[in-house]
Amino acid sequence: MDTPKLATKRISIVGAGPGGLTCARILQQRGIPVTVYDRDANEHARNQGGSLDLHEDDGQLALREAGLLDEFFALARFEGQEMRQLDTRGRVRASRMPEPDEKSAPEIDRGQLRDMLLRSLEPGTVQWGCAVESVSGPDDGPRLLTFADGTTVETDLVIGADGASSCVREAVSPATSYYSGVSFLEAWFDDMETAHPELVELVGGGSAMATDCERALFAQRNSGGHMRVYIARREPLNWIAAHGLRPDDTEGIRAHLLHEFAEWSPETLRMITDNDGAYVDRPLFVLPAPHTWDPSSSVTLLGDAAHLMPPAGVGVNLAMLDASELALALAGADSIDEALRAYESTMLPRSSEHAVRLDGRADFLLDMGGPDELAIPSRPELLV
Repeated sequence: MDTPKLATKRISIVGAGPGGLTCARILQQRGIPVTVYDRDANEHARNQGGSLDLHEDDGQLALREAGLLDEFFALARFEGQEMRQLDTRGRVRASRMPEPDEKSAPEIDRGQLRDMLLRSLEPGTVQWGCAVESVSGPDDGPRLLTFADGTTVETDLVIGADGASSCVREAVSPATSYYSGVSFLEAWFDDMETAHPELVELVGGGSAMATDCERALFAQRNSGGHMRVYIARREPLNWIAAHGLRPDDTEGIRAHLLHEFAEWSPETLRMITDNDGAYVDRPLFVLPAPHTWDPSSSVTLLGDAAHLMPPAGVGVNLAMLDASELALALAGADSIDEALRAYESTMLPRSSEHAVRLDGRADFLLDMGGPDELAIPSRPELLV
């Protein structure tokens, strides 16, 4: 393999999520050194969240470029492609069972995906405990990354893969995320087969959703006998305090939810009442649509840093496709600027199309499969 023209450039990725790590893996495979900086103290510093479905035409495509598709299939849960649409009484209104050999969108826990990507990188690629606070320096480089502890690093290219609250975004765009008006409250369930057999029967092997068009429940099986439920409602951003509650007041929040969902059956309410531990508030933020920026010769964005939108089953898939296309552009270009123009000429129109269609609104999450619609919709990509 010929040495890439950009192999001597200093490339810095900010954010060790699936997008950032996929980009780093493909760059290293093609002979381009890269360093990833992440604010977490280590790879086990926090829970990585629920389950993800990786699609054949984006997430899986990126893993193929990374040489990791077979390893993904070895870890994936193909039964997780099952989807059920329930009514508020817990009756199955529609369902979709995957074919035995179907590989269109198998599930994997976000933590398992991240661990797989981390294992694939050269030792020391990810620098933990490095919270980037600012990106400065001239557009033609070099750029200076300043970390929370006051240290700095000089680099030729900064790739912002640092999610919804991206600090790298500030170097190229004035856009800031805003609250969509819909909040998810996350509930965790453990030891499903033994402790929650009724919910196993209700939800099945993949995901299930129920809505009355004002509020919704999204249940999602995870590996290891775990499940997460996302309780979706239109609420003000500070709704917990506004109702005189605290985030750690599990019983108070549960009583409030039972009042809101009073017309739902006891069978469906198990997804609210039987959780193991506290609830986690996850308000949904979005970026203005379409989100674009003036071309830069030394900074670009991928994933949520570039196109944060309501969860519609595409988020991590778009991030990984972004990462793959950016890495391949860098591997084949004569200059960073040439690579960024090629990458953004494809990524920005694609992400804008999705974002404009959703228009920053997360209300569709409450309306999916309402009383007059029996079709199984695309499953929301349930979060963080």
